[in-house]
Amino acid sequence: MKFAASSDWFRGDYVDVVKQVRDASFNAFERLGWRDLDLSEASAILKEYGVTNTALFFASEDEESNRLATWRHGMVFEDAKPHVIKAVRETVAAAKRLGTPNIIMITGNERCDVPREKQFENCIDTLREAAKIAEDENVVLCVEPLNRIVDHKGYFLNTSKDAFDLVRAIDSPAVRIVFDVYHQQVTEGNVTCNVTENLSLVGHVHIADNPGRNQPGTGEINYYNVLSSLKDAGYKKFVAFECGTTVPIDRLVIDMKKLIKPFED
Repeated sequence: MKFAASSDWFRGDYVDVVKQVRDASFNAFERLGWRDLDLSEASAILKEYGVTNTALFFASEDEESNRLATWRHGMVFEDAKPHVIKAVRETVAAAKRLGTPNIIMITGNERCDVPREKQFENCIDTLREAAKIAEDENVVLCVEPLNRIVDHKGYFLNTSKDAFDLVRAIDSPAVRIVFDVYHQQVTEGNVTCNVTENLSLVGHVHIADNPGRNQPGTGEINYYNVLSSLKDAGYKKFVAFECGTTVPIDRLVIDMKKLIKPFED
């Protein structure tokens, strides 16, 4: 497995963060936002320090498309499709410039005016078209199920089963899911079985502990067992820390490097 630090652990501008990531002995970090970056400058910085930014959040420079493509509207609506496709095109272009392998996708919140089955069909239809763009550029669209108990009330895609069913229906190597261990622990538990039994459909993994969404070791999730299960199942892609911290950064880095050392490729 390959591990990515969270950009939120560090302070400063983009180059400061990349330097700190490298100084912390990480070869990768995750900064989802890209619209505020000078992509040429950011690309040069990543290459200079040999650091990978593992994922970007899909977005458009056009604010109206951005609004209709994402959180409170999203691909559960038929009219969102052209805006989602626009956001995917722009984000894929950014990802290619930055050398980023994954794009995080969300469905939007559940509607009350049509059945879930129709919303599911809308997501499939939109993602099938988006997949063609990603396939051509060798980028993976990672759809994320999120918990709606604590963090994302009303969100449409919350269970891993529905997420895996969605990916199977699209049937493209360019569409996978982000398996966020924190979100799935809140939603359903049984995380090691759910992720390892469907590992071929997982493109990316996020980790944080529960409750609190802070670093592993602060909650109830046995991350040694989770990471052992992923390694034993043959997972080779990125695991990105997406968590807050309860200790100073120097202590955090020591603790997290100790956790991941047995599992790093």
